[in-house]
Amino acid sequence: MSAGNISSVKDFVIVGFPGLQPHYYGLISAVLFLVYVLTLIGNAIFFTAFVTTKSLQRPVYYFIINLAVCDVLFSTTTLPKIISRYWFQDGTISFLGCFVQMFFVHYLGGACSNVLMIMAMDRYAAICYPLQYHSIMTNQNVFILILGSWILSLAGPLMIVSRAYPLPYCAENTLIHCYCDHVSVTTLACTDRSLYSIPALIYAFTILLVPFAVIIFSYCSIFVAVMRISGTQGKMKTFSTCSPQLIIIVLFFLPRLFNYLSGNIGIKFSTDLCLVIIMMYSLLPPMINPLIYCLRTEEVKKLLSRHLPKKQVGIPLRSI
Repeated sequence: MSAGNISSVKDFVIVGFPGLQPHYYGLISAVLFLVYVLTLIGNAIFFTAFVTTKSLQRPVYYFIINLAVCDVLFSTTTLPKIISRYWFQDGTISFLGCFVQMFFVHYLGGACSNVLMIMAMDRYAAICYPLQYHSIMTNQNVFILILGSWILSLAGPLMIVSRAYPLPYCAENTLIHCYCDHVSVTTLACTDRSLYSIPALIYAFTILLVPFAVIIFSYCSIFVAVMRISGTQGKMKTFSTCSPQLIIIVLFFLPRLFNYLSGNIGIKFSTDLCLVIIMMYSLLPPMINPLIYCLRTEEVKKLLSRHLPKKQVGIPLRSI
C-alpha cells in the first residue's frame, strides 16, 4: 500500500496534555523550554570539559559523551514542537515529519539503552578485572562497542517506521501525545493495528530487557566483587564509582518498564498522568545526567571553579 494514494491525512496535530487548561499553556511551555536549555547547557559543559581536559579522555568518559549526544539529540527531536504547541499554539507537524520524528524517538531511545549497557560492562571490567581492564578496554574495543551500540539500534526503528508509514490514515489526525511515537500514530490508522503493534511491542521489550539484563548481571557481579574488598573505606570508594550510573539506569529503565508492563497487565492511568510519566522519564534524565556526571567529576569541578571561584560545585567522583 502506498501512503500517497490511501491516506487522506496530510499532517498531524500534536495535542500534548489533553486535560491541560489553556491558562497553563504559558507555564508549561516555559518549563519545557527551561528543561531544554538546561539540557543543552549541561551537556555542552561536559562536552567542553571532555575536549579540553586530557584526563577525561578515558573509556568511561567516551561512553558518557555518547550518552550526552543521545540526550541532546532526543531532546532536540521532541521538545521544540511541543514547546511550539503551547507557546505559539502551533502543534501541526507534517505527515513525513511525524514519521521522521518517530524514527529518531525510537532510535535514540534504543541507542541510549545500549550505551547504558556498555557503560555497565565497562564498570564490570574495571572492578571485577582491574588488572586486565586496560587490555580489555582498548581504544579499538571502545570504538567497536560505541559504533555497535549505534548501528544495532537502527534495525528496530527502521522496521516499525517502515511498517507504520504505509498504513491508511484517512480520518483523525490529532495525536494525544507530546511527540510522534509508534503507538500514538498507528492508533489513528484506519485499519486493524494489532499486526503492527505486536512487533513494535516485542522490539520495545527487547531494547529494554536485553540491556537491562546485562546491566543487572554486571552490577550483581560488581556487588559480589566489592563485598570481597576488606575495609569499609575501600568498599565505599568502589561503590562511589558506580553510583552515578546506577542513578541514571534507575531513571531510564524502571519508569519505562513500569509504563510498558502496566499497560499490558491491565493497570490504567488517566491520559494526562500517562503523558506526565512518559515526559518525566524521557526528558528528566537528559537534564539530570550532566549534574551527576559533570558536577561529581573532579576535573570538571576545577574547570568550573575557574569561572565560579567562590562557588562549590558538586562532589568529586573518584574513577577507576
